[in-house]
Amino acid sequence: QVQLVESGGGLAQPGGSLRLSCAASGTIYNYNRMGWYRQAPGKERELVAFITYGGMTNYGDSVKGRFMVSRDDQTTVYLQMNSLKPEDTAVYYCNLYSSWGDYWGKGTLVTVSS
Repeated sequence: QVQLVESGGGLAQPGGSLRLSCAASGTIYNYNRMGWYRQAPGKERELVAFITYGGMTNYGDSVKGRFMVSRDDQTTVYLQMNSLKPEDTAVYYCNLYSSWGDYWGKGTLVTVSS
């Protein structure tokens, strides 16, 4: 089993920044990718960004150039969010995808408002 715990959500002003963290624990080995998805009220869950086990990154179109995904080991992933917009308001979910399972955190709320 794999557990994912997100932290770092909260309230930010438009143009501001936040940093999310996701710590994975449990039986983890050679996963495909770890990353972030988000779901705004009344909308479908969408990709924000992910980083593969080998270190390649991919971003959703709406966050390119503003957000950056990174990690400091194979089990902790970060999402640096800059130039935040009100439309970035959503619950952000950490995801670990592998050939042996697809795991999700409980989510952390990010609210961008003045």
